[in-house]
Amino acid sequence: AGSNPPAAGSNPTGSNPAASEPATGAAAEMKIAMVTDSGDITDQSFNQTTYETAKAWSEANGASFKYFKPEKDTDEARNASIDQAIADGANIIILPGYMFAPSLVAQTELYPDVKFIGLDVGAGDICEKGVGEGYTYNPADYNVGDYYNTENTYCATYQEEISGYMAGYAAVKLGYKHLGFLGGMSVPAVMRFGYGYVQGADAAAAEMGITGDVTVEYVYGGQFYGDADITAYMDTWYNNGVEVVFAAGGSIYPSAAEAAAKVGGKVIGVDADQSSKINEYGDGMTVTSAMKGLDATINMMLTDIKDGKWADHVGKIENLGMVSDDPGENYVQLPRA
Repeated sequence: AGSNPPAAGSNPTGSNPAASEPATGAAAEMKIAMVTDSGDITDQSFNQTTYETAKAWSEANGASFKYFKPEKDTDEARNASIDQAIADGANIIILPGYMFAPSLVAQTELYPDVKFIGLDVGAGDICEKGVGEGYTYNPADYNVGDYYNTENTYCATYQEEISGYMAGYAAVKLGYKHLGFLGGMSVPAVMRFGYGYVQGADAAAAEMGITGDVTVEYVYGGQFYGDADITAYMDTWYNNGVEVVFAAGGSIYPSAAEAAAKVGGKVIGVDADQSSKINEYGDGMTVTSAMKGLDATINMMLTDIKDGKWADHVGKIENLGMVSDDPGENYVQLPRA
């Protein structure tokens, strides 16, 4: 949760520091910055969740916070924004998304006194960039610590297959029998969402004795945003009887929602609770959203840094999933009513 972000593109280099509470103790020394990936802070996904959570935490604890939007969707531009943030005084950098693996490889050695938090960045992402040509696409073949500075970096990945499973299971239990999966790019995180979605739908169908009646269409859009071509593809699905599409690609949901609106179809969101945006295309269009706990991760890490517990996390690449009977404490979940 947090204040409403400014309109996209309104401030390409940063926002005013958050300081609604007096800065005291360790928090006063925390100069937090986030850099957006290929999207912006109104994407209803990784960037917006990171922005709102870090900003709210900073305001509540008296730390300073700024965000930086790269001028282009390139590794070089993202690195330049990190350079700018650090030149501006940032000592904690939050990087949301696997696209920042090259930045961790390139930047963490340059700035040993800065704390880097890589969200949704795994060993495979780092090894792919660090190894380069000849990479086997099996990170177990390598020592990932050879390719970035483990002494100032924490990374987290998520068990997307669990929330994907929940979404597929819920859809079938709610009576939908013709499902679709629209992934963004076929990267591991999106693939895990899709595999879990199919498995959850299959499990629910088996419990209900309707396995032969449930079908799933499956495709990747090759990008994390919707466009006319993807919308046309979704038109075909919905016109051929698909009832609900899991749009697992950040800001790819508009293509599914635009097509669903024409026939009264349904959509499942991803990463965050996307219902507020999806439902703009049709009242009650959102069935659910398969969420990752970026907010929980950010709050945990910033609080532990404030409390002097950075050493408990630094150097780790953690795979976060279910940790509690309380859904709000889990790192993968569906929205609660």
